[in-house]
Amino acid sequence: MSWWTIGWLAWAAWFAVEEGLALARGNVPATLSGHVWRWFATAPGAKGPLVRTRRVVLLGFLAWLLVHLVGSGRLM
Repeated sequence: MSWWTIGWLAWAAWFAVEEGLALARGNVPATLSGHVWRWFATAPGAKGPLVRTRRVVLLGFLAWLLVHLVGSGRLM
């Protein structure tokens, strides 16, 4: 097992603990989803500067991530 693998597993464990604590306390805004919803203005009727741009950036990132992970880092 490489140090890179250990690092990613440690990161995943930290994420699980932090997310689990937020969910156990019923603090949805403290979860990763809650932050993403706030950062990218995904709530219906969200207002503020650049709402559409923020949503397009999120959609673009998620589309890239899907292609990247499913395609093993290749577009074809």
